[in-house]
Amino acid sequence: MPFNLKHINWKYIFGEILLLFVGINLAIWFNDWNASRVVQKNKEIALTKIKVELEANLEQLAENHTENQKIPKFFQELDSLKNDEDELLLTPQRWNAFVDSYPDLIETVDSVSAGNGKYKYEGDTTIFLEITDLSNIAWEISKSTGIFHEFGYDCLYELQGIYHTQNLVKSELKKATEALGNKSIDDLIRVLNFMGQLEEQLENQYRDMIENIGNCE
Repeated sequence: MPFNLKHINWKYIFGEILLLFVGINLAIWFNDWNASRVVQKNKEIALTKIKVELEANLEQLAENHTENQKIPKFFQELDSLKNDEDELLLTPQRWNAFVDSYPDLIETVDSVSAGNGKYKYEGDTTIFLEITDLSNIAWEISKSTGIFHEFGYDCLYELQGIYHTQNLVKSELKKATEALGNKSIDDLIRVLNFMGQLEEQLENQYRDMIENIGNCE
């Protein structure tokens, strides 16, 4: 029996094909949109965690920086008070003012009158380092999950710089701890002076990123 083309509903067929095409594209678009939404949500969470981490690090760094940097200043002032014989020959007012400036670092052990209103003082020095535990957990998680690739080049560059400086500070703190353990005051002062410069740089990096982290989104 011959096939009659007059009975084929081309309009219906093309309509079905069009609906199928539109349906597939809508499904693809929805999947892409949903995936993009999930990535954006994860990105926002990661940046929030990093910001909280940086704020906590900044607070601890600023506090411990102030305390640790008293140590080089203390020894510098202590040396300036000594005479050519390496003695602390001072008036009670001058000595007490010095001790009051560093109550956690030195206390009077003995004093002997040397005449002319001055005394020869001996003090007991106690040095404690404030250990700054700078966290990088949020940053490491963002790298391990790959979400950090969504931050953008400028943001990623700055974050890499921050955590690099942070690692340098932690390295110098370890050296300072070793110098203190070895009772090498000269090495301790040298390390603390350099660490102080790094900490000031890191504080500025923290503050800039905390203020501008919204640009990473």
